[in-house]
Amino acid sequence: MVITRQQLASNRALCEDRAAGCLIGLAIGDAMGDIGRNDEYRRRYGIITRLYAGAKSTDDTEFALLTARTLLDCGGQLTSQAAVASWRKYVVDQGGVYERGGKPLYGAVENLKRGIMPPLSGRDNVGNNDDGAAMRIAPIGIVCAGEPARAAAMAEVEARISHDADGVWAAQAVAASVAVAMASGSAEEVLEAGQQWIPPDSWLGRSMARAMAICDSAGTIEGAWERLHTDLWTPAHSASPEAIPQTYAIFRLTGGDLARAMFWGANFGRDADTIAAILGALIGARQGLAAFPADWVEAARRPSGVCLRFAANEDVLDLATQLAGLIR
Repeated sequence: MVITRQQLASNRALCEDRAAGCLIGLAIGDAMGDIGRNDEYRRRYGIITRLYAGAKSTDDTEFALLTARTLLDCGGQLTSQAAVASWRKYVVDQGGVYERGGKPLYGAVENLKRGIMPPLSGRDNVGNNDDGAAMRIAPIGIVCAGEPARAAAMAEVEARISHDADGVWAAQAVAASVAVAMASGSAEEVLEAGQQWIPPDSWLGRSMARAMAICDSAGTIEGAWERLHTDLWTPAHSASPEAIPQTYAIFRLTGGDLARAMFWGANFGRDADTIAAILGALIGARQGLAAFPADWVEAARRPSGVCLRFAANEDVLDLATQLAGLIR
């Protein structure tokens, strides 16, 4: 049953536990999904069932920590100016986006360097309909726990630095879903909260409808598996209308169960790091830190800084505790 923001805010231990579960779940899913599509691990294990040695963060986790830092620096009062200032401080001034970043992330940084501000920094940008904003947006859902409309509004502000249209709507959907998950929403309520922010007459909206129809007809993740890949596949590069409906379909067909969702997400191939990262964030927000094995938590709590240099000095759990402090 969904609890109110006030009920959550009055229980500091619960606030911190849900925030920690959400942010570490994102980091764990990111690392699991990344090794799940790695040929070396596939040759050795066939499938990925846990966080194996050598797993590390990608741009998904590190940009999510950028969003967390942005929120903390502005006290949760996010504006476009605050978001731009954060990108300048933590990305531009530290050398930009290094390895593993998505195309619109590199493009946004170059636009900011040229003085091109949001929304044009995201609109006039290559690949701005991919899932690079959705992957980083979970901290907004944490701070806006129990307030999905506020989460979606803040997500739009943050996402427009690098994305436009489908890329922004995908971020709004994920932020709203996390906000409801933080407030103990059921799997159905989490799904519904996100879908409300996707325009039906959009590429993302039509793809989401297609994915939900596949779920209706298949009834199980095993039955839907192949069609979720083939019917939603986009040539050359995964876009939000591919990865986000796939993520929501896996969440729906596994009922938000951690073991099943992470298994199917991490082994999805293609954009498995983002898919598993969002699944981990949603499940962690609902179930808290104890949902994840302690050794996984320890392995994922300190990012590698492979994409954003500042992230190597961050502790995911410490940031989550600070974000929980913004839930009032």
